[in-house]
Order: sequence, then C-alpha cells, then structure tokens
Amino acid sequence: MDDTGIERFEVEPPDAGQRIDIFLAQRQPHFSRSRIQSLIRSGHVRRNGKSCRPRDSVHAGDIVLLTEPAPVPIDLAAENISIRILYEDDHLLVVNKPAGLTVHPGSGVKSGTLVNALLFHCKALSGIGGEMRPGVVHRLDKDTSGCLVVAKHDEAHRRLSRQFAHRQVSKYYLALCQGKFRRQNGEIVASIGRHPVHRQKMTVLATGRPARTVYEVLEQTHDGALVLCRLLTGRTHQIRVHLRHLGHPILGDKVYGKPLSKYPRQMLHAWRLGFYHPMSGEWLEFEAELPEDFMQAGVDTHELVRDRIGFTHRPSEEPVRPAKA
Repeated sequence: MDDTGIERFEVEPPDAGQRIDIFLAQRQPHFSRSRIQSLIRSGHVRRNGKSCRPRDSVHAGDIVLLTEPAPVPIDLAAENISIRILYEDDHLLVVNKPAGLTVHPGSGVKSGTLVNALLFHCKALSGIGGEMRPGVVHRLDKDTSGCLVVAKHDEAHRRLSRQFAHRQVSKYYLALCQGKFRRQNGEIVASIGRHPVHRQKMTVLATGRPARTVYEVLEQTHDGALVLCRLLTGRTHQIRVHLRHLGHPILGDKVYGKPLSKYPRQMLHAWRLGFYHPMSGEWLEFEAELPEDFMQAGVDTHELVRDRIGFTHRPSEEPVRPAKA
C-alpha cells in the first residue's frame, strides 16, 4: 500500500478467470467478501483504471487498485466475556482464542463473539475491517483454538495485514490426525480452491491457488497422530484440506473428516505466532498453551514440541518496515 491508502494487485496466470470480488477477498483477509463487494459497488476498486462489478472476471496482467475508505464507526455491543490475553500494548493485543468462540459477528451472529469481548476489554479497535470486524487482522475457524492478533488502531491494522499478505508471519499449528503416517515429515504442495460442487468447502484443485504446508509427526497416539504444521501460505482451511488430502483428516473435523463423539470439534490449535511489531519493527513471538481437550488425548504435547523444534525462525523475506514518523 502506498501513502495514499491505495493497495495495488497484479493478476497472475493462476488467478485468471476468477471473479474480482473473490480475487480481492483472497488477498485482503481482513475484508470479508461481502465487504469487498460493497467496496467495488461504491467505486473503491478499479481494474486497469476502470470501474468494475463484483462478478467481473480478472485476466492475467490486470492491475487492480483498491482504495481503503475511511474506517466505519463501530456499532457493536461490548460484552463481558472472559478471554486469555497473551500480550497487549497501545497498538495491538494477542489472545489465546478458545475453541467454540466465533471471531466476529456475521450473518445470524450478532453477539457472543471474540470481537464483543474485545470491545469490553479495550474499548478501542481499528475500524478498517468494517463495523462487524473491528480489529480483526486474520481469523481462526470457530472450532480452532490458539494465537490470534488484533489491531487497536487503523495504522497497526494496515501494517499487520501487509505482513500476512506478504507471508512475513510465522505460523505453527498442532493437529491431532487420523491414522498412521507413512512419512514422518514432509511438505504438502497442493493448490487449494473452492469445491466445484460443495461451495462451502475447499479442496485440492489443479486450478486453485498455490498452497504449501510443512509437517512433522511428533508422536503416534492411540487415536492417531500428533502433527506439527507450519503454514507457508495462508489459504482458507489450508491445514484441514492438506491433511485430508494426505489421507489423515483432523480428528473431529465434521467438514473434512467425520464427527466423533470423543472429539466434538476439529483438533487444531494455532500454537505459535510470530510477526514484526507494526510500529517498532521488533520481532515478536507468542505461544498459546494447549487446551484441555489436547491434554486429555494422552500426549505430553507442550514439552514434546519444545524438544523437537526449539524456537521458530523468522520468515526469510525482509520485514515490512514501519513508516517513518
């Protein structure tokens, strides 16, 4: 993004033929698709210098410009919901989101979310994401637990979002998976796209967006395997889809595996998150303690993971440096 608040995107061949609203929603994870559509209709998006419609397709080489409008005032109720805060300063906070807690209000959900809890706790959040998603830089599925960073003001939000978009964030997950792995470690390189029939699901598709997940089996349990995953890209449901593709769906995953009474939610935990502080440029790294349902699986996961990987490494790319005051 330049100093005028304009984000520039060039369409690459794998993305050719996509609707422009889908194209932008994939590159701006802090905007929902409905908000992207609203921005297109209000003239905040131009393709090759011209206005467009949400359903218009993009072509290889197209230049798409998105101008961020003024933040939308927040009109949500603050609720006294207990949240575990791992870090907080004047610019951001990092929380350990519990499984079962929706991140932000949406269709049919107006209360009882992490955003409602955050509004009660810190009063002020960035407004870039719109009135339903204040402060939300990235998301975790409702039934995924673990580390999540939230922006308190708009400049922090922009800078954090750029890091996620440019893969300058370190993300490690722990998953309990079905079956015994033939290989104890490896890298899954398989493009992911919307399922052609079941539109609420993602799947491995040759025409999808490139996706990479590095994994290591830490221990076989009586139910399956404890697997450490590092995301090298950030596609929707990436770990869940990739592990299903290997033939080892996450235990309790009702969408990509099968429901299990012993595991009422998908056993996926965002264990470690690292990023550059949006204002100082300092590298920060946080760890979310394992939830009780992981501990009940009979694995001493915390010490096991520490022994195997030590500390995570910063991404190889140069960080998004903070702008000069």
